[in-house]
Formats: sequence, structure tokens, C-alpha cells
Amino acid sequence: MSSFGKPAAVPRWVNIGLIPLINLVLAFAVAGVVVLFIGENPLRAVELLITGAFGNLANFYYTLYYATNFIFTGLAVAVAFHCGLFNIGGEGQAYIGGLGVGLVCLFFDFLPFPLIVPVAILSAALFGGLWAYVPGVLQAYRGSHTVITTIMFNYIAAALMVYLMVNILIAPGQQSPESRAFIDSATLPTIREVYAWFGAEFRRVPLNLSFIWALLCCVFVYYLIWRTRWGYEIRTVGANPRAAVYGGISPARNIVIAMSVSGALAGFVGINEIMGANQRLLLNFVAGYGFVGIAVALIGRNHPFGVLLASLLFGALYQGGSELAFEMPNITREMVVVIQGLVILFAGALENMFRPQIEALFRNRSDEAAAAAAAE
Repeated sequence: MSSFGKPAAVPRWVNIGLIPLINLVLAFAVAGVVVLFIGENPLRAVELLITGAFGNLANFYYTLYYATNFIFTGLAVAVAFHCGLFNIGGEGQAYIGGLGVGLVCLFFDFLPFPLIVPVAILSAALFGGLWAYVPGVLQAYRGSHTVITTIMFNYIAAALMVYLMVNILIAPGQQSPESRAFIDSATLPTIREVYAWFGAEFRRVPLNLSFIWALLCCVFVYYLIWRTRWGYEIRTVGANPRAAVYGGISPARNIVIAMSVSGALAGFVGINEIMGANQRLLLNFVAGYGFVGIAVALIGRNHPFGVLLASLLFGALYQGGSELAFEMPNITREMVVVIQGLVILFAGALENMFRPQIEALFRNRSDEAAAAAAAE
């Protein structure tokens, strides 16, 4: 206990760094036991996983490519969470955001590259933000829970995309539900083209300049949530809506703002996938990134820097898992999903399992140090 009779404070790095690290180690330990049960060497599996994610530049660039999508969807969940909302509609918001990007690249490709990029970014934000705006309004003014409405909007987005791709936006003369390829000025340069700018060669990988935009979005979210009046109001509504009303803050207005910003961030997945990696509009490009973003935000403690680190972790699991499944036939893609699920379980759902014991340990050490100082 402190000199004022209150529990000694636990160092912040314990909650932010040590406890998540311990949970992550436990997750991989349990995953190692699973790998052992199917007759494979866990240490060899870990080596292949790490090598597959970081073993060479190409693998590392694939990891960053996956991480880019997770940054967008993780930030989307984090912003809503600070307002006390659980946005699980990142999948649909990313889908519709990608539609906005595709429409710009298809019908405004007469614009020069310096103009079409900001227009595409604004379109992704507008389409994704509007798709989240409606659940926000329903929550704020009708009491409809965002968990229910965002789930419903995921399915509506999927159905809408199927209709548009099959009946309207499909390229003439082909059976695959894809649009025509974008012209070069309507695409984001990949890392291969960046190398070419400096006279170097590199093989084609999907990583593109949207990764830089993802990093800028991390800075934006940090500034918005912790350095602006809007962010203060959002956090106040999330912490205590009644206190917010007492302080003259409108919960309804901030719910709508938080959901719209959240949807805009998720919509940026379309910049990476549609304008960058695929360079055409197609079905199923979201590939579950919206749902993984929930785990990314939880593991990252809804902080932009934490979301960045968690995104790199899941990017490594995606890329390293693909290499692992290729090198060890007994470890199927489903087994890799199990490993990812264990990480989510320990670092997310069971994050408080060892927290009391670890915090008590540091409190006892703090009390002992305080007692020794008082004795001197």
C-alpha cells in the first residue's frame, strides 16, 4: 500500500507490454503442443513460421501487405471502441469502401495520378463512412445495437457487391465477376515499381504505397483521440455517457461521428486491395480482414501503436502460416487458423487470466521499495 493507503501503482509498461507478451508466449506454447500431437516438431514449425514471415525481403513485404489491411480494420474497431461501441462491421465497410475506390479508378481514370489518388482515398472514406453512418444513427437515435446492425450491413454489402459485379461492373466478354483492369495511372505503385524508380529490380509482390497511408492513419487516429476536442468527447461518451451529458456533450452526435470515422478507416482497405494489389474491382477481396481487425484492436489495447504492432503480428501469422502449411504438409491451412485463434484467445479473451498475479507481484515490489525508503 502507498503512504495514502491506496494500492501502489503498477508500471504502465506492465499492462501495455509485459502482460500481452506473456499471453502471446502462452498462445504459442499451446500451439506447439497441438503441433506436437499431430507428429511435427514444434521448434521446426516456429522456425518455418518466422522464416516465412521475415526470412527474406519478399516474405517481409508480404507480411507488411497483410499488416496494411489489419491496420485499417484494427483502427476502425479502436475508434468505435473508444466511444463505447463495438463495430464488427469492418468487413462490410471495407467492401463498400473498395467499391468506392473501384468506381473512381474505372470512371475517373482520365484524371492524372496526383489527382486520382486523393480522389480515391476520399471516395474510400466516403463510401465506408456512409456504410457505418447508418448503424451509427440507428444506435444514437433509435437504440439499435451496433453489433446487430453492423452484422446485418456486412451481409447487405456482400449481396450488393455480388449484384453489381455480376450484372453491371463485370468486364464485357468474361465470365469471372471482375471489372476491367485499371489503367496504370489509376493504380498505386507496388514495391517493385518503387525499386525501379531507383534503377533496381525486384520481383512482384502486392505491397504498395498504401502502407504509408496506413502509418499516417495511425498518426491521425492518435491525434484525433488524444489531442482534439472531438477525441475527448468520444472518450468521455465511451467512459460514461451520463457524465458526458452532464458536461454538455452529446452522446448521439459523438456516436455518429465515431462510427463514421470508423467506417472511413475500414474503407481504406480498398486502397490497398483494389487500387494497389489487384488493380481491378472484384468479389471477396476483403477476405476476413474486417473480422481479424477486431482481434487486432483488442490485442493492441485500442491504441494506434498497439494496433500497428498487432497488425505486424497477424501479418506475420498470415504470411508465415502460408509458408508453414507449404513446408509441413501435416499442418494444413486450418491448423494455421487454429494457431491464429489461440493467439486471439490468450491475447484477447483471456488477457486478464494472469493479470491479477502479475500486478500483485509488481505492487508488492513497489511496497517493499517504499518501506525500505521509509526505513532509511
